[in-house]
Amino acid sequence: MDCNLKCINCLKELCVHKVPLFSALQHEDFEEIAGRMIYRKYEKGEIILAQDSKPHGITIIRKGSAKACRIAPDGQEKILYLFSKNDFFGEQYLFGDERASYHVVALQKVETCSFSREHFQHMILSRPLLAQQCIEELGRRVIALEQVVQNAGTQKIDSRIALLLLEFDRKYGVMTEQGPSVFLPLSREGIANYLGIARETLSRKLNQFEEDGMIRSVGNKRITLLQPQILAAMANGETAVSPA
Repeated sequence: MDCNLKCINCLKELCVHKVPLFSALQHEDFEEIAGRMIYRKYEKGEIILAQDSKPHGITIIRKGSAKACRIAPDGQEKILYLFSKNDFFGEQYLFGDERASYHVVALQKVETCSFSREHFQHMILSRPLLAQQCIEELGRRVIALEQVVQNAGTQKIDSRIALLLLEFDRKYGVMTEQGPSVFLPLSREGIANYLGIARETLSRKLNQFEEDGMIRSVGNKRITLLQPQILAAMANGETAVSPA
């Protein structure tokens, strides 16, 4: 859903300065970028970027969360990434003519700010530090993707689930008296898809975590982390010790 609101007027908030890629820019650079960005809204389930389309630039998630997923020829969906507030996508298509290799779909109501590849290319040529940061960010994402692939083949399922719960805590968690309360942006089936395991396996493991006193399910969309330290140790491959 398009909106005529320019980002420079968007609640007087320049979201680009919160994105690590642009951290070295000056305030006047932020204003120049914001003056060229387009603000859009999407409802849950709407496609923000379509697989096989030609991306037109960088998109920043201003509010909400989205998933990047690839649809195989047999129609099966594979979730590749999760994007939350201040994450961005499209940078890998800024310097070529490739088509998008995945969909980006809103998991809830999403607000985005985006700007064109032509404007970004102009900024890269005139701001070498931005070019360096772009290269570094692409490198970090390649390393992160390689780690995901490696973990999928070698990391224990318990560790992968614990690591994902901690990632959700970092992105969506709020502190309560019982511990971090974590919003789940995906259904149980979606989480299993993202982790590359069967839904039944995920349910069994989460039930075991709950029996061991590490988590408590709160409805279908929240989990309270009762023992985040134990989950952190498990995520690092250490043997979990159940609380007394």
